[in-house]
Amino acid sequence: MTASADAPGGARKKSILETLELDTRLLGMLVAFVALTIGFHLFTGGLFLTPRNIFNLTIQTVSVAIMATGMVFVIVLRDIDLSVGSLLCLCSAVMGLLQVQLLPDIGIPLGSPLIAPIAIVAGLIVGGIVGAFNGWVVGYLSVPSFIVTLGGLLVWRNVAWYITSGQTLGPLDERFQLFGGINGTLGAPLSWAFGLIACVATIFGMLRTRQGRIKHEFPVKPMWAEATIAAIAIVVILGFVWTLNSYDIPTLVLQRRFAAIGKTMPDGYTDVYGLPISVFLLIAVAIAMTLVASKTRFGRYIFATGGNPSAAELSGINTKMLTVKVFAVMGMLAGLSAVVASARQTYHTNDIGTLDELRTIAAAVIGGTALSGGVGTIYGAILGALIMQSLQSGMAMVGVDSPFQNIVVGAVLVLAVFVDTLYRKRTGALK
Repeated sequence: MTASADAPGGARKKSILETLELDTRLLGMLVAFVALTIGFHLFTGGLFLTPRNIFNLTIQTVSVAIMATGMVFVIVLRDIDLSVGSLLCLCSAVMGLLQVQLLPDIGIPLGSPLIAPIAIVAGLIVGGIVGAFNGWVVGYLSVPSFIVTLGGLLVWRNVAWYITSGQTLGPLDERFQLFGGINGTLGAPLSWAFGLIACVATIFGMLRTRQGRIKHEFPVKPMWAEATIAAIAIVVILGFVWTLNSYDIPTLVLQRRFAAIGKTMPDGYTDVYGLPISVFLLIAVAIAMTLVASKTRFGRYIFATGGNPSAAELSGINTKMLTVKVFAVMGMLAGLSAVVASARQTYHTNDIGTLDELRTIAAAVIGGTALSGGVGTIYGAILGALIMQSLQSGMAMVGVDSPFQNIVVGAVLVLAVFVDTLYRKRTGALK
C-alpha cells in the first residue's frame, strides 16, 4: 500500500512531504536553486561552488536581499516601489559626503570612531524621510505608487549627483567599510560560535512553536518529522559556516595587515575570513522583519490590508498611515543597503544601485510575493535574491555577455510569475 492509499477506517495516510508540512513552493525553489548551482559548478569546471565564490556570492547578495525584505511589505500592501535603487544612491551620497567632507570640516577628524555611526544614522534618516514622503503621497494624496516611485527613480539619483557635484567620494571610513563584506568578517572562532547559537535558536524556536500548537490544541507533526527538519536546518547552518571558514585570506593581505601594526607575519601563518558582518546584518534584518510580519499588529495589518483593503479600512485600520509606515520602512532598508553597497565598494559612486529596484522587485516576486497583494514571505524574498545573484554570477563566470544575462534574468522573472500563478490557481489561493 502506498503512502497515499486509504487506511483502515477511511483515513488517508499522509505522504512524507505532507507529514513534514513543507512548503511545496519553497521546496520547488530550493530544488531549482540546487540544480542551478550544480549546473554552473559543472560548466565552470568546478569553480562555482568553491569557498571563495560562495563567499563573494553571499556578500554580493546582501544589498538587494535587505531591500527585498522591505519590498515584500510594499507589494503585499498592493503597492510598488521603483525608487529604491535611486534612494540607495542618495543615502550613499549623503553618507559619503559626511565622511569625506562635512564631518572633517566641522572638526571631527578623519579616522574618528564617531564618523561611521553618524554617517550611518544620517543615511537611515534620509531613507526613512524619503520613504515616508512617498508613502504620504500614495496614501493621503491617492497618487498611484507606480507613478510616485517612478518619479522618485528619476529624482533621487540626480539629487545625489547634485549634492556630490557628480564626484566619486572616498575612500570611506575604515570602520564604515566593515559592513561591506571582505573588509569586515567575524573570523573562524566567532563564525563557529554564531553557527552553534543559530542551531540552538533553531531548535528552541521549533520546540516553542510545537508547545504553542499543543497548548492551543492544534495538530502537531510527529517528533521524527520535527527532528528531521531540525537536522536539515543544522546541517545547512553548520555547512554554510564551514564553507565560509574554508576561504583562506591571501598571504599578501595577511602580510599587509601585520605590516600595518608594525609586525612581521610569522612563517606558515594562515587565517580565514569567516562570516562577513554584512551577512550577519542580513540575517538580523531577516529575523526582525519575519517577527514583525508574524508577531506584531503592524505586520498583521499589512497582510490584512493587502488581502482586502476595503474590509481592512472598515475594520478600523488606518490604511493611509499604514502606507506611510510601510514606505518609511522600505526607505530605511534602502539606507541600510546603501551602507552595505558603498562599504563593499569602499567609495560612493554615482552609478551605485543602478537597476537595483528591478532586482529587488524580482527577488520578492520570485520568492513568492504575490503582485495581487496579501501574500509574501521574508525568507522567500531572500532566497529569490540569492537565486537572482547566482544566476548572474554563474552566467558571468561561464562567459555569457551582459546583455544576454539581462535577457535571461527577465525571462526567469516572467516564468517565475507564471509558475506562481499556476501554483496559486491549483492550490485555490487564486480564483
